[in-house]
Amino acid sequence: MSERFVERWDIFELALDGSAEGNPFTDVTFGARFAYKHRVIDVDGFYDGANKDHSSGAYKVRFMPDTEGAWTYTTRSNVAALDGKTGTFACTPASPGNHGPVRARDTYHFAYADGTPHFSVGTTCYAWNHQGDELEEQTLVTLKTAPFNKLRMCVFPKHYTFNQNEPPYHAFEPLPPSGGAGGGDDGCRFDFTRFNPAFFRHLEQRVGDLRDLGIEADIILFHPYDRWGYSTMPAEVDDRYLRYVVARLAAYRNVWWSMANEFDLMRAKTEQDWDRFFQIVQESDPYQHLRSVHNCRVFYDHNKPWVTHCSIQRSELNQVNQWRALYKKPVVVDECCYEGDIPNNWGNITAQEMAHRFWEGFSRGGYVGHGETYLHPDDVLWWSKGGVLHGDSPARIAFLREIMEQGPPIDPRGGSWDLNQSANTGDSYRLIYFGINRPAYKDITLPENAAYTIEVIDAWEMTITPLEGVFSGKCRVPLPAKPYIALRVRRQ
Repeated sequence: MSERFVERWDIFELALDGSAEGNPFTDVTFGARFAYKHRVIDVDGFYDGANKDHSSGAYKVRFMPDTEGAWTYTTRSNVAALDGKTGTFACTPASPGNHGPVRARDTYHFAYADGTPHFSVGTTCYAWNHQGDELEEQTLVTLKTAPFNKLRMCVFPKHYTFNQNEPPYHAFEPLPPSGGAGGGDDGCRFDFTRFNPAFFRHLEQRVGDLRDLGIEADIILFHPYDRWGYSTMPAEVDDRYLRYVVARLAAYRNVWWSMANEFDLMRAKTEQDWDRFFQIVQESDPYQHLRSVHNCRVFYDHNKPWVTHCSIQRSELNQVNQWRALYKKPVVVDECCYEGDIPNNWGNITAQEMAHRFWEGFSRGGYVGHGETYLHPDDVLWWSKGGVLHGDSPARIAFLREIMEQGPPIDPRGGSWDLNQSANTGDSYRLIYFGINRPAYKDITLPENAAYTIEVIDAWEMTITPLEGVFSGKCRVPLPAKPYIALRVRRQ
C-alpha cells in the first residue's frame, strides 16, 4: 500500500468493512490509537451505516494530526474483524490558510493553534443546514464575501416562528407513528438507538464547507425549539448522541462545541445534566475544542472548569468588563439582538445599533455575534435559514474586523466613567470608542516620553482620518460631535 499523506490539522480517515447485523450503533465499539514517537492519542470511531444490500457496514475513525512526521495507528474493537488493524501515514505541513483549531489564549482572547490571533466575528444561522441544497449553497455564497469567521448552527432542526418547514433529514432512523423508542409532538417517531448516517454526513459536509471558507462552526448540540422529541430524549440517548457526534466531528479543525442554545429554556434538563454533557464532550474530544453554553435569561456558571469561554445572550454590551472580571475567560456575546424588522423586539434593532453593539463589545475586550431578521415572503430569515444578507451592519462589521486585526487583542484600561478607553500591555495601542455620545473634543493623556499618531474613526461612515502631527503627554483631540466615533492611538 502506498504511503498516505495528511496535512497538519486536517483529517485522516480510516474506513473498515464490518458486519451490519444486529445494531452496530449499540453493539459494536470501535476506535484507534494514534502514535507519534512517545505520544499516544486514543480516538473513538463510529458506525457509518450499511451498504445498499446490507451485507456489511462501514466503521470509521477520524484523526486530526497536530505534528508533522510519521504517525502509526492500531484499531481497537470488541469485534475481532475490526480489532488490531495497523497502518501508518505521514503528516505534512499545513497549507496556506490552515491555522489549526482555535484555542483560548491570554485569559480573555483566542488564537489558532499556529499562534495567529483569532478575533471572533460571529453570526447566527441556526438551521441553515436543514434547508436543502439550493438554499444552503446560496448561504455559502453569501458567507464567502461576508465578514464573519464564526457561525452558530444547530445539529437538530428548529421549530419556531418563521421555522415551520420539515427538514430533509432527521438524526435517527424513523419508525411508524404507532410505536417506537421515541417521539415528538407531531407524531414523529424515531428509533433512538439507531442514528441516521445520511443526516450526519450532510452535517459534516456543511461543517467542511465552512472550514474551507475559513469559518469556525459553533456547533449547538441541543436547543429547546423542537417538535420532534430531540429536546426531551432520555439521558442514555443524550449521552450516546453526544459521543457519536463528537466521534464524527471532532477531527474538523473548525469545530467549537456549544452545549445548547438557551439552555435554561430546556425544562427537561437539570443543571446536573448540563454538567454531565460538558464532561462527556470534554472526555470524548481528543483535541479539546472550545466548549460553551448559551443562555436565555439565566447564566450557566462559566467558572466551571470544563467551560473554555463565555457564550452570552444580552443586549447590554457595557457589561463585558464585568463578565471578564467575573469569569476570567474570553467573553463572546453571541446574541445581542438582531438587525431586522420582525415584530419581536429581539429582532428589530437598526443596523446602526448592531454596529454600535459590536464596537461596544470589542472595545471592552470582548467579542460579539451578529444576526439578521428581516421579514421575507418565504420566511427565509438569515438568523435561522441563511440565504442572503439584506442589512447594512455587515459592511460596518467588516470595517471593524479589519481594524481589530491590524492591532493587538484589546484589554480594557482604566479611564473616566464616560470614556471607554482600551489598550494593550505596554501602552503602545489604544482604541477609544465614544458610542452614542458625541463630544466635540476629548482630553487624553499619553506618556511624555513617546510619540503617538492619532486617527479619528467614524464607525458608521467607515472612514479613518489621521490627525496631523505626533502626540504625547496631555492632548486635546478635536472630534466631529457625532455618534459612533472612535480614536485609534498608536505609538510610533
